[in-house]
Amino acid sequence: MNLKIYQTGPLEVNTYILTDEQSKEAVIIDIGGDFERIKKETEEQGYTIKFILNTHGHFDHIIGETEIQKKYPEIPIYINQDESLHYNNINEELKMWRFNINSEVLKPSKFIDENTKLSIGSHEIKIYNTPGHSKGSLSFYIDGKLFSGDALFKHSIGRTDFIDGDYDTLISSIKTKLFTLPDETKVYPGHGPSSTIGEEKKHNPYVK
Repeated sequence: MNLKIYQTGPLEVNTYILTDEQSKEAVIIDIGGDFERIKKETEEQGYTIKFILNTHGHFDHIIGETEIQKKYPEIPIYINQDESLHYNNINEELKMWRFNINSEVLKPSKFIDENTKLSIGSHEIKIYNTPGHSKGSLSFYIDGKLFSGDALFKHSIGRTDFIDGDYDTLISSIKTKLFTLPDETKVYPGHGPSSTIGEEKKHNPYVK
């Protein structure tokens, strides 16, 4: 399993591209923009994009996908249904952040949660419901790698002052879901540098 990381979109979201050598499948997590370059590079390496996963529906994580759904409707886009508050109101969120951008509303191909079975090649993609930053936030665990979205950052956590955010819920999500993973699990957040579960257990000041 190979991993490539791009920073995309107006808030430099970490966009993750996972590729499986045997199946030649690719899975992308959160796209803030720059999809044409990502698609070209991925396909030039011989991979087919199987689907796009969203950790949550805040505009900076999905704005690159609104063009994808128009130009490449054959590429499925997956998200938790509880994020509809955000992806249905993407232009209101853009205005709130003072971005002079108009976007199409995202129309997901499939709603997913922790009961959904997904894979890339022979590798299972385990889904965790991790609400708190937003109601329908998800984290994805694949081969010792955790893609935590904006739930867990290196030595920090996601904001909880948005309309459907809740601090106690987020802390519970981290402790009861993410911190059950092995300490050596590599944590790849929605923004900023990577970490490990063991590092966050020891040094994250928000989760004690």
